[in-house]
Amino acid sequence: MVSAPVRRRQVRYAMGKGVSQRRACALLQVAGSSLGYASRKEAKDAALVAQLRDIARARPRFGYRRAWALLRREGPAVNVKRVHRLWRKEGLALSRRRPRKRLRLGQQRQPKPEGVNSVWAWDFVHDRCANGQKLKCLTVVDEHSRECLAIDVAGRISARRVIEVLSRLVAVHGPPKYLRSDNGPEFIAKALRRWLEANGIQTAYIAPGKPWQNGTNESFNGRFRDECLSAEWFSTRREAVVLIEAWRRDYNEKRPHSSLGYKTPAEVGARRAHAGPVASSLEHGISSAAGLS
Repeated sequence: MVSAPVRRRQVRYAMGKGVSQRRACALLQVAGSSLGYASRKEAKDAALVAQLRDIARARPRFGYRRAWALLRREGPAVNVKRVHRLWRKEGLALSRRRPRKRLRLGQQRQPKPEGVNSVWAWDFVHDRCANGQKLKCLTVVDEHSRECLAIDVAGRISARRVIEVLSRLVAVHGPPKYLRSDNGPEFIAKALRRWLEANGIQTAYIAPGKPWQNGTNESFNGRFRDECLSAEWFSTRREAVVLIEAWRRDYNEKRPHSSLGYKTPAEVGARRAHAGPVASSLEHGISSAAGLS
């Protein structure tokens, strides 16, 4: 059965083709008085629809709840049900993805984040520039605040470089209690393990073949690839460093997260407010200074 709003749109379409309003309403069983009501309602929603379309274009992986959270932060309160209705009506909803396998009970226990600097997680993401240059990106995320502390971009990243990145992060934020990662060669290198032990940082290696044990970083890396690497076409590695750093700052400072009560990672971490200009400069250098090699 065709809904009333659809029939009203069909009436307007027919009228645009030269059919009289009276005849179109009679054929489609629509009351003529309802056309004006629908028009007023659509006019009321027009501004909000335009905002939602802008959000969907700028952030194609957002759902209606995060779009609503952005609107709530930037202007007058708007009802989440109204946003949901218009989001679906405009066809802005994301296509559903197949669910991932869940972690079974009885697996190796992993430390849980109890606060900022409780657990950091890190991993690599690989890509390639238009000119053929390889991109190897080391991502470091605080599991409590979801803040991306660094994305180090280079052609290759050795264990020595991993230590340099981590040293700068510790200088800015202080050391984490745990550092979660897989068993990649850069993360199990003897030099790195000695450095971690000297700085009182415990390792939390996930079991081989079980990436979901590093779920926070896996989720972040998925968004990083979806919203940045797949959305941009980097001409050179130099350009990649600049654009990736811009995306990282946007993710930290402007991206509300449902798991954080629709706050941004920077608001939960509150790092920059206490770190000062020197720390902020150091943090920026982590993602850009060495990324041109």
